[in-house]
Amino acid sequence: MNPIYFDHAATTPMSQAAIQVYIDAVNSGPGNPSSLHQHGRAARARVTAARDRLADLLGCAASELVFTGSGTESDNAALYGAVLSQRLKGRTGIVTTAIEHHAVLNTCKQLEAQGFKLTILPVDDLGQVAVSDAEAAIDDSTAIVSIMAGNNEMGTLQPIAQIGELARKYKALMHVDAVQAFGYMSLQMRELPIDLLSISAHKLNGPQGIGLLYVRKGILPLEPLIIGGSQERKRRAGTENVGAIAAFAKAAEDAIVEREMRYQHVLQLRNLMIEQLTARIGADAFRINGNPDNSLPHILNISFMGIPAESMLMNLDIEGIAASGGSACTSGSLQPSHVLAAMKLSPEIIVSAVRFSFGLGNTIEEVEKATQIIATIWARLRYK
Repeated sequence: MNPIYFDHAATTPMSQAAIQVYIDAVNSGPGNPSSLHQHGRAARARVTAARDRLADLLGCAASELVFTGSGTESDNAALYGAVLSQRLKGRTGIVTTAIEHHAVLNTCKQLEAQGFKLTILPVDDLGQVAVSDAEAAIDDSTAIVSIMAGNNEMGTLQPIAQIGELARKYKALMHVDAVQAFGYMSLQMRELPIDLLSISAHKLNGPQGIGLLYVRKGILPLEPLIIGGSQERKRRAGTENVGAIAAFAKAAEDAIVEREMRYQHVLQLRNLMIEQLTARIGADAFRINGNPDNSLPHILNISFMGIPAESMLMNLDIEGIAASGGSACTSGSLQPSHVLAAMKLSPEIIVSAVRFSFGLGNTIEEVEKATQIIATIWARLRYK
C-alpha cells in the first residue's frame, strides 16, 4: 500500500507552490542581499517582498520581523535576547510552563543556571495552565513570560491573551511559541498582548531551516544571539537564506488564506479517526490525551493502554504508517513524554501514547485504512 503520513506536527511536506517559489529564487542567479550590485539588489527585493507579506499576515510592521534558521533559534533568540536586556533593568525572573517545547524549557533552565530565577507553571490533566497560577508567578521582577500557543504533543491551546495582559500589567515581556499554532489560529500582533512570537516554516508546508521571530517595536534593544554582520537590523547576523525566505512567505500566505478550509479538513480527519477506532476496538481500549474542547485541530494524542508506544509505532511503520511518540526532537530517545508527565497522567497512559497529526494531502480513505490496521495491530499486541 502507499505510505500514509500522519506526522505533520513533526514536519510537513513542502507544497508545490512553495517549491516553485524556492526554485525560482535559487535559479535567479547568485545574490547576497547585503551586496550593493544588481544581483544583491535582486536578492534583497525577494527578502523584502517576503518580509512585507509575512508582516501583512501577522498584522505587524515589516521592521518587527527577524528571519532565523528555525523555530528553535527563534525561541532561543527571544529568551536570551530579552532577558539579557531586561537584566539591565533589574528584572531577572522567567516564567514558563512545564509542557513547553524543549527549545524553550532547556533554554530557560540554562538561563536559570546563569542566575535567573525560573518559575515553571504546572498544568492540569488536560494540559491547561491556569491563569491564576500565572498571576501568582508574575511580578515586578519578571523579565519574560514564555507560554506556547498550542502544544506540539497533544494540541491543547493556552490562554495566551489573558496571560499576556498580566505580563503587560507588570511590564514583563510576553513570548509565545506559535510554531504549531500558526496557520490554525488567528494571530494578529496589533490585537494581542504579545511582544515576541516564534514561527517555523516547515510546520506549514514551507522549507526546513527557516524560522521567524516577531519583536514588537520599542520593547527593548534585543541582544542578538548570533553575532557578526548587520543583517536583520543587527538582530541576527548571517547571510539570509533567500530561497527559503521566499518559499516561507508563500507557504504562510497559503496557510492563512486557506486557514478555514485546512482547519475543517484536519478536524474531520481527527474526528473520523476517533469514530473509527471507537467502532473497531471500543471506546474503553484507548484514551485521548489533551483538551477535547480547546485544542489544535490537527493533533490527536492517543494512549492504547497495555501496548507500549514503541511497539505500536514499530508495527505502524512496518505497515507504512508514519506517526510519532511525541515531539520529534525527543521521540527517538525512548524517554517518557515530559508533557504527559506534567499532566500527572498514569505511567500506563504515558508509555502507551501515540501522536497522530494530520495535514495537506491526507484523506478520509487513509484514515479508514489506518484505523483498520491499528485495530489489527491492537488485537495482536493487546492479547499477545
